[in-house]
Amino acid sequence: MSTDTSEKGLESLIVRHMTGTDGLAVSPGAVAEPPAAYGGTGYLAGSPKDYDRAHALDAAQLFAFLRATQPEALKKLALANASDAKDINRLKFLDRLSAEVGKRGVIDVLRKGIEHHPAGHFDLFYATPSEGNAKAAALHAKNRFSITRQLAYSLDETRRALDLGLFINGLPIATFELKNSLTKQTVEDAVEQYRRDRNPRERLFEFGRCVVHFAVDDAEVRMCTELKGKASWFLPFNKGHNDGAGNPPNPHGLKTDYLWKELLTPAGLTDILENYAQIVETKHPKTGKKKRTQVFPRYHQLDVVRQALADVRLHGAGRRYLIQHSAGSGKSNSIAWLAHQLIGVKRDLGQGSKDVFDSVIVVTDRRILDDQIQKTIKQFMQVGATVGHAEHSGDLRRFIEQGKKIIVTTVQKFPWVLDEIGAVGDKHFAIVIDEAHSGQGGKTSAAMGKALGEGADTAAADDDDEERDPEDVVNAALEARMAARKMLTNASYFAFTATPKNKTLEMFGEPLPADAQGRVKHQPFHHYSMKQAVQERFILDVLEHYVPVDSYYKLIKRVEDDPEFDTKRAKKKLRRYVESHDHAIKLKAEIMVDHFHEQVLAAGKIGGQARAMVVTSGIERAIQYFHAMTAYLQERKSPYQAIVAFSGEHEYGGTKVSEASLNGFPSKDIADKIQEDPYRFLVCADKFQTGYDEPLLHAMYVDKALSGVKAVQTLSRLNRAHPQKHDCFVLDFQNNSETITCAFQDYYRTTLLAEETDPNKLHDLKAALDGAQVYSPDQVQQFAALFLGGAERDQLDPVLDACVAAYAHALDEDQQVDFKGKAKVFCRTYDFLASVIPDTNPEWERLSILLNLLVSKLPAPKEEDLAKGILEAIDMDSYRVEKKALMKIALADADAEIAPVPTEGGGRKAEPELDRLSNILKSFNENFGTLFEDTDRVVKRIRDDIAPQVAADKAFQNARANTPHTARMAHDQALGKVIQVLLKDDMQVYKQFVQNESFRRFVGDMVYQFTSP
Repeated sequence: MSTDTSEKGLESLIVRHMTGTDGLAVSPGAVAEPPAAYGGTGYLAGSPKDYDRAHALDAAQLFAFLRATQPEALKKLALANASDAKDINRLKFLDRLSAEVGKRGVIDVLRKGIEHHPAGHFDLFYATPSEGNAKAAALHAKNRFSITRQLAYSLDETRRALDLGLFINGLPIATFELKNSLTKQTVEDAVEQYRRDRNPRERLFEFGRCVVHFAVDDAEVRMCTELKGKASWFLPFNKGHNDGAGNPPNPHGLKTDYLWKELLTPAGLTDILENYAQIVETKHPKTGKKKRTQVFPRYHQLDVVRQALADVRLHGAGRRYLIQHSAGSGKSNSIAWLAHQLIGVKRDLGQGSKDVFDSVIVVTDRRILDDQIQKTIKQFMQVGATVGHAEHSGDLRRFIEQGKKIIVTTVQKFPWVLDEIGAVGDKHFAIVIDEAHSGQGGKTSAAMGKALGEGADTAAADDDDEERDPEDVVNAALEARMAARKMLTNASYFAFTATPKNKTLEMFGEPLPADAQGRVKHQPFHHYSMKQAVQERFILDVLEHYVPVDSYYKLIKRVEDDPEFDTKRAKKKLRRYVESHDHAIKLKAEIMVDHFHEQVLAAGKIGGQARAMVVTSGIERAIQYFHAMTAYLQERKSPYQAIVAFSGEHEYGGTKVSEASLNGFPSKDIADKIQEDPYRFLVCADKFQTGYDEPLLHAMYVDKALSGVKAVQTLSRLNRAHPQKHDCFVLDFQNNSETITCAFQDYYRTTLLAEETDPNKLHDLKAALDGAQVYSPDQVQQFAALFLGGAERDQLDPVLDACVAAYAHALDEDQQVDFKGKAKVFCRTYDFLASVIPDTNPEWERLSILLNLLVSKLPAPKEEDLAKGILEAIDMDSYRVEKKALMKIALADADAEIAPVPTEGGGRKAEPELDRLSNILKSFNENFGTLFEDTDRVVKRIRDDIAPQVAADKAFQNARANTPHTARMAHDQALGKVIQVLLKDDMQVYKQFVQNESFRRFVGDMVYQFTSP
């Protein structure tokens, strides 16, 4: 007999593994006993004839479960015959059960059961028992996991059947469509079958009645939690291979057999239903309309949580875990699922099992996600009293004392509440950090250590101060301060980030064995790469449609003399002047608005719901753009509006303005408002560039220099997936493709730390600082003793002021720059190293106490601004921009190594390079000038030849009586006709007008001004 390579063969393979039979000859109503305590595979083979299509459940398995577990309650139903479909009491019970599943979802019904008169409460599932509870364990073993082949599900078309249906106690959990690549069909065909042939109005496919639908072939798995016909959104459910999509080769079977051999075992599926699967309900703040979404974990989310929990069970508290998961990969759910399960982790240390952690502290700097994480945790914990939200000073301390199991706070609030925490004895903590690099510097670590560490000992020592030698008190304080800098031994750290920096990798990453050169690299504990996320379409590739924009301008001298200026400073000022000039802002704002209307909205991106973000270099620029875009949107008679986002108040146009005063609504409403019409543009100044999760963002217009992590985080706001989102777009006025490529390459696959920071560099820095003789060893000792002893300012300042005087008189300007630079590097490096190296160094600690306070008092070398006044001496003659070719930026398929924390410091004062204003402008215009050698000739031709003929156009003259936008449209049409006639002989200008949008706009603006009355 030959091998069955058909779809049916795959079906048999799965069912045979799960049940021990092929599942083809199962008699209806003949229910077997479940395997004892899930022995073997733990599944029963169901009969398709036992499936009740009207109620969407396997009635035979359901009543077998109730008979075995709740016979008394079942008796009260007074069923004449549990297998008789016409029995009225049976029908009432099934109607009630089906209605509850339809209303609450099968997940909630399994967790909480149902109430039904006259029997009272029915449990529909027995959860994982606590250790030592024999009764609960016996009931848990009676759960019935079944799988049915060729499940005929339809009331109307009985020929329609699913390949497999998976049930627990008769309630549907998962459906399967199987394909086999050997018969030229793949997972894509299975997805298409669900979309095309599985009517979402069928009872089984209604929202929440089934937890998940799987499309499976021998290479890949896809999943969907809600069928919506053609709009059904299937996501990959694969392990990943070579840091990308798909699954690795399996030497022991099919690439996809992990699905039925590992994840959907009774224990594995029970874990998912108890700890991951959920229905999330959100309520619209204005309309009150509720939206329900069913969530099933993705493979990498399950994998990271299970691996972390297993490691905690093995090693207990005190370890560090760096989790590098790409932006848009569902980190908030991963964090919530991990946090609530960390509370229940136990270890057996020979005297019975004990909880590893007393409390879990979730630290996030994403205010938008702060509430989301808390809600997710609460849903699983089921008891709101176990969760505390630390918003104010003292909350964290109070929650720990009250025994709150999970405490959520933002990284901004965390240092404040840490100051209020008293001694917490020998408790153990899990600290889960969202976007680790944002909030885990040495100082935050020190504050955390002080709050959560061995506080009782310090407190006890303080009581004895009067009886102890003052020097002992200082030394004890010094030791306590150094100990507080260390990563806590009574806490485990779980640090999540998409873009780990060198400090993050060294602090939380796993050290690898030293290489031949003695270098110790660090790697993440778990990673889900940007490469895999993009290939799996969990996120979009923000580099696929990237258009850099070059600016061209000409500056002219408006003073008769030719003064000298510092070349470097002057060019910086000139660039800032040009890019913030009202004309430049107006031109770029129009390009953005036109592009969004003509290329994004006209194309129906994201089903017509697309939004855009404008990234600006500062608050002043953001407000300029907001006003320019608002004016142009009105001129275009566009139905849409812009929102501006920046922090605090800012003076603009002689008055104080804020987000609320400009937008007309409170700042806290911005994230909600941008989702609603008429708002389509979000103009940002350092807000919403990290941690902002908005799938409707389609286009980004960048007018800010970006590099490194900032570039990745900013552009990644576009990558969030949406069922109707197939691409995204970046128009970049400031950066080039090389800069962006360099930034993204570090985080495309796994990011490794090339080597650890060398502590000897601190010895070198200290030797150099000591050698400058700004302070003496006695002053360092004296200052540290005063500071640690709680001295007042009037005792500290004389020491600092003496050091400042030595700095000013003993060092020349270059030496001052060098000393101050090295002092800053010493403080920064020591703050970091003190938390990760095992040893402590009192000399470093004392010096850091002095330098941290001294640096802010050291005057910077006086630098005369040799470019002062240049902006008053010049004017802008012309400005235009040119879009370059649309490009897809490709990244190298390789892991990246990033260098350790830099420990070099110092330097010297830069020497000014003076030059005449005329030469500076000539050089500047050569770099950023127009494309034409004879600009004056072009301007004269436009003014004298073209403008008069456009002004004479009858349609344009008539349109002038209407709106400015109508007049401009008629003007542009007239201009096009005139250009075709007059400039065919001037190919250089004509070619630019036809091919270059920004030049066309530049000429149009000039002619429109010439023709305005």
